[in-house]
Amino acid sequence: MTQEKLDGVIVATALPYAENASAPAGLRPDLDRYADHCRWLVDNGCRGVGPNGSLGEYSSLTDSERRAVAKIAVEAVGAEGIVVVGVHGVGAHQARYWAEAAAEDGADGVLCLPPTMYRANAGEVIDHFEQVASVGLPVMVYNNPIDTKVDLTPALLAEIAAIDNVVAIKEFSGDVRRVLEIRELAPELAVVAGADDVVLESLLMGATGWFAGFPNVFPAECAELFSLAQQGKLDEARALYEPMVAAFRWDSRVEFVQAIKYGMDFVGRFGGPCRPPRGPLSDDHRARLEADLRRAVA
Repeated sequence: MTQEKLDGVIVATALPYAENASAPAGLRPDLDRYADHCRWLVDNGCRGVGPNGSLGEYSSLTDSERRAVAKIAVEAVGAEGIVVVGVHGVGAHQARYWAEAAAEDGADGVLCLPPTMYRANAGEVIDHFEQVASVGLPVMVYNNPIDTKVDLTPALLAEIAAIDNVVAIKEFSGDVRRVLEIRELAPELAVVAGADDVVLESLLMGATGWFAGFPNVFPAECAELFSLAQQGKLDEARALYEPMVAAFRWDSRVEFVQAIKYGMDFVGRFGGPCRPPRGPLSDDHRARLEADLRRAVA
């Protein structure tokens, strides 16, 4: 099994766009701004970046755009951090294609959902991850039963963990009880917190990574939170976490992409608009989000 565990704070990067009338929805990926953002995250203490995840709007990109985003992330980070590319696909052949592209482009690992848009059974799920892992890069399996309707239970993960090159699980069910159960049934897997609003609870139960959304907004503070939790400095970790967790809860809401991009704008970075199907935040959502962000900033 590959030794790289893909743990630490890896940021599921948001993707900035620039207006361009000839691009889909009038928006093209702003690769220069994206490269700057990736470097800024690593410079502020995050271990690496994760292009082409849900937060990176991978499903709204053309194939050429998706490939370009991954390449830019690898170039921007260089030897200073790691790059874990999202290779999600409807079927194993699509996911394997993106894993092969990630390997060619110099990625350090891949993040992979079970088949999207299809409620796969256990055998199909295992075959899916076998196909992706056969490419040879370390694989972080992604459990998001809310979106995929496929739940990678601890028992199923124990089977998936037997696949060579599968090294980590991004756990997004929101059930922190699973952290210990996964560690019991699949001790070789690195358990990576996937939901920002249960990250401290997950880390205290033994998660060793955080594949995160809100470090796009607060990278240094999030890196510090992770470090405090890993050191067992609970009082200090709670003092940092509690004012931020209201903002973090947006990571588990339907509007998480818009919310995190708005948060980037709020702190003086550039988040900008999203491509369809994501529209702008409603006035009510924006007012609530601003209150949560002000508390975090204060």
